Amino acid sequence: MIASAANVALKAPFSVSSTASPSSKRSPMLASPRVSRALGVVYAASELPGSGVEKEGPNFAPLKDIQAIMQILPHRYPFLLVDRVLEWEYGKYAVGYKCVTINDNFFPGHFPQRAIMPGVLQVEALAQLAGIVMLDPEAGSDSEKNNNFFFGGVDNCKWRRPVVPGDMLMMRVDVTKFNPRFGICKTAAKAFVGADLVCEADLTLVLAK
Repeated sequence: MIASAANVALKAPFSVSSTASPSSKRSPMLASPRVSRALGVVYAASELPGSGVEKEGPNFAPLKDIQAIMQILPHRYPFLLVDRVLEWEYGKYAVGYKCVTINDNFFPGHFPQRAIMPGVLQVEALAQLAGIVMLDPEAGSDSEKNNNFFFGGVDNCKWRRPVVPGDMLMMRVDVTKFNPRFGICKTAAKAFVGADLVCEADLTLVLAK
């Protein structure tokens, strides 16, 4: 006997047995591809509603995950602003990102009525990624490494649009001049949300002595 559509509605390819004659018309509720959620609709695995975007999220495989990043950078919560590095070549370039979330500690004050990632922290995130490019991975043991670096300059800095919770801040830094002997590195840095350029700057970093 066909179960009540008020309890469960089935879609093909699920089969339903019935004592009704083959010529009997199927219940409109059972034939409908869209039934109210309140009725407890059961969909075939191949016919779930929606676009399937849940399987297409930007979960990029890291070249350096957060554990590897913490072995390079001295920064820690709440000021570590690079979550993953996707591409990297020492002294040349890096691509990485930060997942922006409402749980970031700066949002309660910036701003209470409209959460926006501070522009200076976008530049800081770019500088941290640049630091990963300039720090020598062959420097030796942790006790021998000098992984502290400072801003030497920020030039041609522009912000194009707000960065808000839920955004993925994709970043790329390219070294334009690097003098390892004096510990000075100049980079062209850009940050994107999707295809939109949100921040760019020319950064100068100086390795601490």
